[in-house]
Amino acid sequence: MRRIGTLLRSVFRTIVKPIIRLVLDLLGLVPALIAGAGVFLIAAGLFYYLQPVEAAPNATPTAAPSSSVAAYSIPPIASIAPIGPTTSGSLTAYIATRVTVPALGIDLPVVTSPPKEQFPLCNAAEYLTLDKPLAYPGLPQATYLYAHARTSMFLSLLTQSQVNNGAAMIGMWVEVYTDDNQRHVYQITQVLRHVSGSSALDTAANAKTDQLWLQTSEGPYESSTKLQVVAQPVGVIAANEADAHPPGRGNVCPDAPRCKTAGATGCRG
Repeated sequence: MRRIGTLLRSVFRTIVKPIIRLVLDLLGLVPALIAGAGVFLIAAGLFYYLQPVEAAPNATPTAAPSSSVAAYSIPPIASIAPIGPTTSGSLTAYIATRVTVPALGIDLPVVTSPPKEQFPLCNAAEYLTLDKPLAYPGLPQATYLYAHARTSMFLSLLTQSQVNNGAAMIGMWVEVYTDDNQRHVYQITQVLRHVSGSSALDTAANAKTDQLWLQTSEGPYESSTKLQVVAQPVGVIAANEADAHPPGRGNVCPDAPRCKTAGATGCRG
């Protein structure tokens, strides 16, 4: 019996106990393995999603994301080589053609500001030009679009900003279509109210990553403070030709002021 007891203790010490320890170690690794796999899948998915996709003229548009699934945030793309708004290296920049905020019912063509503009157009968003046009989504710079705070334009941005400082807008999707049949999806991260002064554009002008800025006026006068809404990129989706090239080009507002100089635009003659 003593020999049997000694043998059993030896078997437990040399075989059974190591197996038990191994099983416990493996069980302890399971949560880490699952978490690690999840991180890998998420990262792999984002890497795929953030790549521009080939867009054919007859591409089937993806359904617009709803605001109910926009509760998370993703950091901006920061690994794009600096290029200008023309072909450079392996990338080509394409100009913005349309902007939508599905949750707020905003859907406007994007147009260039006409020369000698004295008053912004109606029924369109325009892009800002400083030392360069800020109208090329995907580049390491800001895309800056502005429109009147009017019905069917950017009025809903202003209205939402007046409720709890626009907190409900954080996380909403904004979509900017480009001339190459792409839909750049952004997510709102900041609502800046009562902006004024000559430095109001500095942050956007000096942006080194892909960003989207939307601006509208908080009052009826040229001197009125502005509302700025900032969004960061989420990804790029193929769009069809019709979706990326809306027919509207904007028009002179019926109540636009009288033109002050010859050749002025956006005003009434």
